[in-house]
Amino acid sequence: MILISGGGSNMAAIVRAAEREQWARRLDARVAAVISNKADAAGIALAQAQGIATDVVAHQHHPNREAFDAALADAIDAHAPALVVLAGFMRILTPGFVARYEGRLLNIHPSLLPAFPGLHTHRRAIEAGCKVAGLTVHQVTVELDHGPILAQAVVPILPEDTPETLAARVLSQEHRVYPRAIADWLSQTS
Repeated sequence: MILISGGGSNMAAIVRAAEREQWARRLDARVAAVISNKADAAGIALAQAQGIATDVVAHQHHPNREAFDAALADAIDAHAPALVVLAGFMRILTPGFVARYEGRLLNIHPSLLPAFPGLHTHRRAIEAGCKVAGLTVHQVTVELDHGPILAQAVVPILPEDTPETLAARVLSQEHRVYPRAIADWLSQTS
């Protein structure tokens, strides 16, 4: 199960890896569905084009985070996934939701955690004078961007970098590292 909010590039990388590496045969795993909190998320069309079930649980249709998370959990549970993967899902999840999927909820964050949790990671890394940046795949816990680390990748920060150029280099590594971390998690739990 993959949760998205936008274009779905990490979702597409995961789907490609699952097919290329034959996760269905080798790991008894497949992408069961893609759910977005935004009806206009381009990733929904990408998933549909691959024949993957999709759903939209629009956060603005719920009076609070708890109600949204309850509706999201119902949509997830309809597919009975072994793993829930956040791939550009831009919502902070409630403690109850995190507890419901404890140990099987993964996220990718565009920094070398514990540095720069939250938003605007690339700008913050450049402004801090860092020589490197990167990404972290981690288990989701109640504390934002602080769960156990499963994988990281490092990219240099170049003198001419802008937040956008750095983000593009980090994203290319996300597409490589996230599917591998998911496959590793699946192989350890099957």
